[in-house]
Amino acid sequence: MQNSASIKDTIAAIATPLGQGGVGIVRVSGPRSKDVGRTLFRSSREDFADFKPYRMHHGWALDERGEALDECLAVFMPGPGSYTGEDVVEFQCHGGPMVVRAILEAVLAQGIRAASAGEFTYRAFVSGRMDLTQAEAVAEMIAAPTRAGMTLAQAKLSGALGQKVAALRAQLEELRAQLCVAVDFPDEDIECLSPEEFLTGVNAVSEAVRDMLENFERDRCWREGAFTVLAGQVNAGKSSLMNALLGRERAIVTDIPGTTRDYLEEAVNLDGLPVRLVDTAGIRETEDAVERAGLERSRDLAAQADLVLLVVDQTRDVAAEDVDLAQRIGIDRVLVVLNKVDIDTAAQDDGLQATWFADAGFEVVPISAKTGKGLNRLCDRVRERIVGRSGEPDAGEIVPNLRQSQALEQAEAELTALAADISAGIPYDLLGVRLEAACTILGEITGEIAPADVLNSIFSSFCIGK
Repeated sequence: MQNSASIKDTIAAIATPLGQGGVGIVRVSGPRSKDVGRTLFRSSREDFADFKPYRMHHGWALDERGEALDECLAVFMPGPGSYTGEDVVEFQCHGGPMVVRAILEAVLAQGIRAASAGEFTYRAFVSGRMDLTQAEAVAEMIAAPTRAGMTLAQAKLSGALGQKVAALRAQLEELRAQLCVAVDFPDEDIECLSPEEFLTGVNAVSEAVRDMLENFERDRCWREGAFTVLAGQVNAGKSSLMNALLGRERAIVTDIPGTTRDYLEEAVNLDGLPVRLVDTAGIRETEDAVERAGLERSRDLAAQADLVLLVVDQTRDVAAEDVDLAQRIGIDRVLVVLNKVDIDTAAQDDGLQATWFADAGFEVVPISAKTGKGLNRLCDRVRERIVGRSGEPDAGEIVPNLRQSQALEQAEAELTALAADISAGIPYDLLGVRLEAACTILGEITGEIAPADVLNSIFSSFCIGK
């Protein structure tokens, strides 16, 4: 991410979101940070001589001419006991956007470099304050959409994932050492690693890797949001239902069939479960090329969904297209939403839709997207149906992110192939290649072995102030 020269620079950035707020923070990190603090801070105490570490000092932030910009608190945190592991100074001022920008400009005028995205956390990684899994957890903690997502990120921020992966890598390195002895001293009277012991050690690490991969898949909806698709006939009320769930008008609602031609996606929080709610084009026969493309995309989205909310109009007959969609997706991933229950159907075949789908084994929840009747029960059932398949994450559960899980899959592939080679009696000197590859992959997860492109990809996604 940064070359060795720029790592020695002193950097600065606004560490709080831009906009009006109670407090704004300008962070300075590097060897010149304390000098910057001395230059741009004037204490309200006459006996102030210098910054005392980790103590808030009241006074004024100054511009490059020595004029007061804002009343503030300033704190000096010497390295290595700071977030970055370097000397750090923070100005904590009023949270107006012009105030924090003015203080940052004053800092930069001292010859300080503006920090790049994620550079503070990158320096914490380089200084050994955290491993790569903890650095990634910082971004995950900031982006956590719910309490459960925050809990998953916190477990990794504590170092649990990095410690687990490092321990597994240590087990493989021990096997490598024993393998080297067997290869380098074949004629010596030394007790060498037997194939049975070798296979047992490899399988133990492989099983632990598989456990972490299972956690990744099981808790995917808590990290990324449960993918929930609204599907069904045109004018069944899908867009009205989406608006009702969001509490605002996001989708256009009219009586004209085919209003929704593409899909709309929004996020909702169902009692701690993040849900990606997608409104798709209504199902019907059409000659419109754009609408046909939207229908095809709707089918693809429904096939990928964690749960499909099949919205049906209780005032209509059962539609063959709805039945086909429900049967293709399956009972486990379809929840039938019987809409428009506020309309009197006494003159019609009352309950025909509900009866057909219930008899076919599908769960049916009656609602009125117009009046809100049944919406609370629908939200409860959506959450229960999704959580029922995966369960809620446990505190301290180790769940890798996408990059980490992909690396674990690669390591697992190498270990599986290695176990097969051991069982096939492949010579020890050839087995070392796969063992070394697995060790290298695990090292990339924690950052012990970290290619520059991997680091650039991770830290460039951070916000500037972190």
